[in-house]
Amino acid sequence: MTQFTKERRILGIDPGTNILGYSVIEQRNKSVEILTMDIIVLGSKEEMSTKMKHLFDKIVEIIDCYHPDMLAIEAPFFGKNVQSMLKLGRAQGLCIAAAFSRSIPFVEYSPRKIKQSITGNGAASKEQVANMLQRMYGFEDLPKYFDATDALAVAVCHSYQKELPEEPKSNIKIPKAKKTSWAAFISQNPDRLK
Repeated sequence: MTQFTKERRILGIDPGTNILGYSVIEQRNKSVEILTMDIIVLGSKEEMSTKMKHLFDKIVEIIDCYHPDMLAIEAPFFGKNVQSMLKLGRAQGLCIAAAFSRSIPFVEYSPRKIKQSITGNGAASKEQVANMLQRMYGFEDLPKYFDATDALAVAVCHSYQKELPEEPKSNIKIPKAKKTSWAAFISQNPDRLK
């Protein structure tokens, strides 16, 4: 039987308004290669509108360079500071808008889901996630900022959630289930009403 190879590229983003982590991986069947893993430093003193414009432009530049098939992004989490969460939401929204500007779909994962998929522990620290990724992919030095490894974790998490088929599906056609309305259900099952 012929082995079919399925490839895709995933852009993983750990959103931030001062430092944003990003990574692009290429998945071939179940094999993953890291194409890039880095950060975008946005600074803390610039006006928010200037930072957001710079962020949008940089994400579009990364997309145009690596041509990912999917954006996987970490969902903002509710912390003690509501303003920080709102700023993170803006950064996340701009990353999604940048992906949409290039017709790239997105999916988001909670921090807990990402940590669980990498370490098996949804409450793992950033250091534990980074160390596990280092063991898995053999890169020599950990980056200066864990935002980069967090972004890699998002991309890898997505690669785990969406398994790629190793061979094409058969030509056997399975009939689709009929879509029924609530009214049709009631008329077909009058004994279930009380």
